[in-house]
Amino acid sequence: MSQETSFTGKRVLLSSASTIGPATIYVKAGKVTRIENEYLAEGATFDAGPRLLMAGVVDSHVHINQPGRTQWEGVVTASHAAASGGVTTIIDMPLNCIPSTVTVEAYEQKRKSFADGMWVDVGTWGGVVPGNADSLVPMLAEGARGFKCFLCDSGVDEFPPVDEAQLRVAMTELKRVNGMLMFHAEMETGASVNEADDPTDYKTFLDSRPPAMEVRAIDLVVKMCREFATVPCHIVHLSAADALPAIRAAKAEGLPLTVETCFHYLTISAEDVPTCSTEYKCCPPIRGQTNRDLLWEAVLDGTIDFIVSDHSPCTPDLKLHPCCGGKIAHGATEGDFVSAWGGIASVGIGLPLLWTEGKSRGLSLQDVTRLVCERTAKHAGLCDRKGQIAVGLDADFVVWDPEENNHIDAEKLHFRNKLTPYHERSCKGLVHQTIVRGSTVYDISQVDNSDTWENGFSKKPHGQWIDSPISRTQ
Repeated sequence: MSQETSFTGKRVLLSSASTIGPATIYVKAGKVTRIENEYLAEGATFDAGPRLLMAGVVDSHVHINQPGRTQWEGVVTASHAAASGGVTTIIDMPLNCIPSTVTVEAYEQKRKSFADGMWVDVGTWGGVVPGNADSLVPMLAEGARGFKCFLCDSGVDEFPPVDEAQLRVAMTELKRVNGMLMFHAEMETGASVNEADDPTDYKTFLDSRPPAMEVRAIDLVVKMCREFATVPCHIVHLSAADALPAIRAAKAEGLPLTVETCFHYLTISAEDVPTCSTEYKCCPPIRGQTNRDLLWEAVLDGTIDFIVSDHSPCTPDLKLHPCCGGKIAHGATEGDFVSAWGGIASVGIGLPLLWTEGKSRGLSLQDVTRLVCERTAKHAGLCDRKGQIAVGLDADFVVWDPEENNHIDAEKLHFRNKLTPYHERSCKGLVHQTIVRGSTVYDISQVDNSDTWENGFSKKPHGQWIDSPISRTQ
């Protein structure tokens, strides 16, 4: 029998509907058993003092790249990075690993490869590709949280895109079980790279992926969502504000459509991207300041449901970048935005990025909890376990100081490849401890290695694989 432990603080935020105030949270067997609205330091297992204690962040869009491409990332480094930023749950994407997670066998291979290497709880999405419709319901039964597809080239051969006819076949299967389908919402429009333009100039790449690519794809998503009205549909990493009118209309119609955007679309503008700085490249691309302001309006008015990292790292050589030991292949051009791999490394640094940018726009700490804890947990089918601090839910907490200075130094980040556009950025908000189901997995004060701690992380990985039933209603 496990013993009851207690976590207390002067500033505790239980949910987005709560006010910040003193509380003591009691935990047994990894679950919250009771909560008292008092600061009870005497005898407490953990005392947050004046720092903010709130629910752990749920990042529902992460590329771990394991098995198969662990030179890009891996579950140990990804979960370390997550834990260092107050993220207690990550949901892995079905591509960039080999094999892609598009069959039950591939799902099981991923699950087994993650054993004993998770410092936070980890689940995975499955994938929809041509010809795998028969695998979807069985994957959902095994524990996949839902499915993702591409409407354009994914960048890896083992995860091809689907067309409308193939979507219809897949969604017919998902309709049987109300399985969620997520869309990388870009479709070809005939735009292409102007060969006369400088490929090291960000504008050359940006012009090749115009907002019309997203608008066209989202029009198809809305059409399919309307046709398969019991299949929840989700748009991943929205970048183009031009698509917001169609999204708002679909939501007003009552269609089961949700939308995410990413930290980078809210904190970086195209005008900020230096020449040759391919660490800023992603698909869809970071767009201009006016577009960024419109995305923020959509976050604040609820059109955009939540915010994720879309952590999508690779090795520096694929970024055509010389940093971190990267070697530029013969014949390649250093800093070539057109040819470089697209993806931004950011898992574990989203909380201070979002808070620093958002508070100047009227974002509250309750909004932060809603956007990166509650709604991401619901999206991943985990709202009966995660996203809030409440009796019966997992004891997943982050303890941080929203006003403490945080200077991001790439060399101190914990994901495998340190190339990130956030190097040298100054933020407000520093994570001090991360607790997963009642066990502290990260503690910034643990500077000396010991039998139980190494480099600020617990030596024991307390994370677990998530295969619990889907729950999107509270």
